[in-house]
Amino acid sequence: MSFTPAYLDWNATTPLDPAVREAMLPWLGAAEPVRFGNASSRHEYGRQARAAVDEARTRVAEAVGAHATEVIFTSGGSEANNLFLKGAAPNLKPGVVAVSAIEHPCVREPARQLRRAGWTLREIGVDDQGRIDLADWAAVLESRPGLVSVMLANNETGVLQDVAALAREARTSGAWFHTDAVQGLGKVAVDFRALGVNAMTLSAHKIGGPLGAGALVVDKRVELAPLIAGGGQERGLRSGTENVAAIVGFGVACTRAVARREAEAVRLAALRDELCAALAGRGARIFSVAAPRLPNTVFFAVEDIDGETLVGRLDRAGFACASGSACSSANPEPSHTLLAMGVEPGLARAAVRVSLGRDTRADDVHSFIETFVRVTDELKSLASIGA
Repeated sequence: MSFTPAYLDWNATTPLDPAVREAMLPWLGAAEPVRFGNASSRHEYGRQARAAVDEARTRVAEAVGAHATEVIFTSGGSEANNLFLKGAAPNLKPGVVAVSAIEHPCVREPARQLRRAGWTLREIGVDDQGRIDLADWAAVLESRPGLVSVMLANNETGVLQDVAALAREARTSGAWFHTDAVQGLGKVAVDFRALGVNAMTLSAHKIGGPLGAGALVVDKRVELAPLIAGGGQERGLRSGTENVAAIVGFGVACTRAVARREAEAVRLAALRDELCAALAGRGARIFSVAAPRLPNTVFFAVEDIDGETLVGRLDRAGFACASGSACSSANPEPSHTLLAMGVEPGLARAAVRVSLGRDTRADDVHSFIETFVRVTDELKSLASIGA
């Protein structure tokens, strides 16, 4: 059988949706009618740009059950996460900032930086499936945290947290609660009001939108200090001339991702389960199988086969996957998510993530499985020869 190359790293980034590209082209000067203008200008060109940004803001808000005035556009998820943590801290008395032990580095690092401003950092532990450890969470609440951030869906394991329950308890204790929903949008239902959070982070390029666009959805009762000061755009919270083309694309991507979410979730979950069964049948350990997960994500390891080596061999065979998250792929250390789950470091170094998306077909999964079998057999044979 011939193997068809396939992109299986949709949690890292996604190809631009054709409809999103179409909507962006006029703002890139690549289609008629050509559109351009500074959204802060008061002439017709500026008014057209402002109207496009406003429409996109409404689309993003509608996708997550928020009000348009609560959407602050940023350059992406990392900036939005930093804006909440670093922006909220100056308006609160230094106290405890609590983040889960499995957060993305763009949450963990700004939380660590707050220690220099007098905050105490508390990492919330997780169980062996990657879910928040409720006993540890109860201890965190006893410390009366001022800021809390717990991601909705983990980018490596795909594990979903009960953010609504955590946010309710945190807010009762007086904390401002934030969730990084970057991986959840378009894969599971994401509702700002139903979750009960004070702030939520979103990103365009995870849902078929362009790179370089994201948003912090934030309750207007939360006071934030801007990271970037200047022209006063985005309610004064994110100065800088808006990237109209990217923002327009973000809005359209949100609308399309939400519209196809339910059908895609069913389809991708079936492919994910087939892949999990095949991998487990070959002796792979699938992480977090007992926890609620994203419908598209499989995080696994084959004992005694280095994850980077396996990913490289699969790449040469035409299959793009990841040894953990894209943002930490240059880090030789094992996945901090798996270590927090109590996975032995050697097995954590063997971890490989496969994430499926809108273009993934059954043939892609079948070809991947056949290639995986061949490659792992070769690697095990080489290891036995060298032993």
